[in-house]
Amino acid sequence: MNKEILVIDDNPDIRFLICNILKEKHFSIRSAANFDQAVIEINKKTPDLAIIDIKLDKPDKDGIDLLKLIMKKNNSVPVIMISGHATVQIALESIRLGAYEFIEKGASFSKDKLLNYVNRALEAKNLKEEKDIIENKLFHSFELVGKSASIIKVKKIIEKLSNTESRVLITGPTGSGKELVARKIHKLSMRNKKPFVVINAASLKELTYEKELFGQEFGDGTVSFGVLDRANKGTLLIDEVTEIPLETQANILRVLIDQKFKRINGKKDVNVNIRIISSSSKNLLDEVASGNFREDLFHRLNVVPIELSPLTSRTEDIPELINYFKKKISDINGVQEIQIDTKNDQLYTYNWPGNVRELRNLIERITIVSANESKENIDKSISDILNNKKPIDNNFVFRDTFSSPLKEAREQFEKEYLTIQLKKNHGNISKTADFIGMERSALHRKLKQLGIKGIN
Repeated sequence: MNKEILVIDDNPDIRFLICNILKEKHFSIRSAANFDQAVIEINKKTPDLAIIDIKLDKPDKDGIDLLKLIMKKNNSVPVIMISGHATVQIALESIRLGAYEFIEKGASFSKDKLLNYVNRALEAKNLKEEKDIIENKLFHSFELVGKSASIIKVKKIIEKLSNTESRVLITGPTGSGKELVARKIHKLSMRNKKPFVVINAASLKELTYEKELFGQEFGDGTVSFGVLDRANKGTLLIDEVTEIPLETQANILRVLIDQKFKRINGKKDVNVNIRIISSSSKNLLDEVASGNFREDLFHRLNVVPIELSPLTSRTEDIPELINYFKKKISDINGVQEIQIDTKNDQLYTYNWPGNVRELRNLIERITIVSANESKENIDKSISDILNNKKPIDNNFVFRDTFSSPLKEAREQFEKEYLTIQLKKNHGNISKTADFIGMERSALHRKLKQLGIKGIN
């Protein structure tokens, strides 16, 4: 498809000249003869590139204001500023505000120079877009990996949601994969060709919630679009939804009920059709009970709940996750796939406060820094990293046993020892019995005696 270029100049001769030069190269052209026309064209649709004269018909509004408008709407659009009588300061200011290039209209202006700048600007834009697409695919192509009961349950729920429009509330600790689950739901839905937009409520400043969600209209007719506009007809993920202030929660509830809203300073309703997925690392019922979250909004969001387990409660997935991540990360970075001992005790005794994300980061770090290292050195590096983090004091069992009678101390040690061995063998009784040198039936009796239930 031909790239669309918007030419803005109040001089009809210059505007006609530039438009004809670009049409000869088969660009699609729109033009504006004054400031107000330019605002209408920009708001109608942002072009692939804009060429803007600095001096226009309004004494108090010029091309710099139009540059700011385009940058506000989409800062990836290249803008070439032109002028016949601009100062060096104005030229520098336009570049500082995001203009791709500045051209003088005088004797140095030429067809070749204009086309050179246009082609370079569009090429740079294409390269950035291709880079963003590749990074998007790499980051968001990760799968929900694991064969534990909890992960299988989540996968089944996602499949059942594929043909529905139900709202979903995803809960789970940090790094457990909440955004990944939301993206899988969107990808399998009928909205998969429409936008998937994420807003992280925990990262917003208190005074910016309304603007980020609903957008804002300005006196000059320009609009700053919020996430509700951008997610229209698609899916909106509200991450860490409990962080939204109570007064804003009431406005979100109204959007869910009416499927419309007003922008800040707006007079007309904006109708939207959005699927809302929300997520939280907190217990929403506790937040409701403490008065931090509206109960009516909770029930509106919690149509289909999905709970993600911490990695420590599904350690049988660790080997599969490691094998998956090390292959994926080696492909992404173009390096050799490393060898990791998935039976390393510390992978199962470490408490993974960052969950699957932390495991992935560990594998990425080891892949990058330990390329071409031996398996033994790689395993030692993993042990060193996990030891330095020290989330668990591995001596706690022994310290506590000193204050206990011998029988209790022995039971305490056996319970900890057998729990770790079961985790290493993914809950498999036969493999655990073989490793520790016990009969399978004897191990069953010991586990029952110690009150150790199945490892999930």
